[in-house]
Amino acid sequence: MKNIVLALLFGLAAVPLWAQSSATAAGADIDVERARLAEERKAISARYDADRAACYKKFAVEGCLQESRQRRRVATDDVKRQEAEINDLERKRRGAAALDKLDEKGSSARAKEADAKREESLKSQQDREQRAADHAAGRTQAASEAAEKQRQFDDKQRAHAEEQAKAARRRAEAPAARQAYEDKQRQADQHRADNQKRNADRTKPRSAPLPDPGTAANPAATPTRP
Repeated sequence: MKNIVLALLFGLAAVPLWAQSSATAAGADIDVERARLAEERKAISARYDADRAACYKKFAVEGCLQESRQRRRVATDDVKRQEAEINDLERKRRGAAALDKLDEKGSSARAKEADAKREESLKSQQDREQRAADHAAGRTQAASEAAEKQRQFDDKQRAHAEEQAKAARRRAEAPAARQAYEDKQRQADQHRADNQKRNADRTKPRSAPLPDPGTAANPAATPTRP
């Protein structure tokens, strides 16, 4: 973008007779750039809406939303920076056109003075743009570092909360687990006792059969073997 600014300014200064046609071309370029930036703003807004919708489907909603807002802020700052450059370019174009008119009417001294002022203005603008770019880069870096620290803090908080929840579940489940273990032990003891009793019954000698009640009452009725 800086190269475009310099090329347009030097072109206007070097060919005063073409000032009107150059200004028209520059104006068309500015309109195209402004239309492009307007579309970029729409795209940033659409991406932000899509990111927000995706964040609400994730576990860490707030952290995701913060990251999406940070991305939108960075992209919007870049668009604002480009818009500021376009506005500066337009102001310079108008100033260059006015200076060209002065060059045509004024003396060589006035033309030299105008050239000096133009050069000084350009240098001052370049310095301002550089300072603004450095400041924007610093803000972006600081915002990125802050976002990273916030993400790490959120991760620690989430891990701590999960560990606390697991500990609470273990404490809540401990009585039931202990009761289940004791019930299982009692069932095992009962099963073992039942097996021992069955084994004892199988190994116990059989007793003699009881006499028939009728025979016991009338011994004569009992047939004798030959």
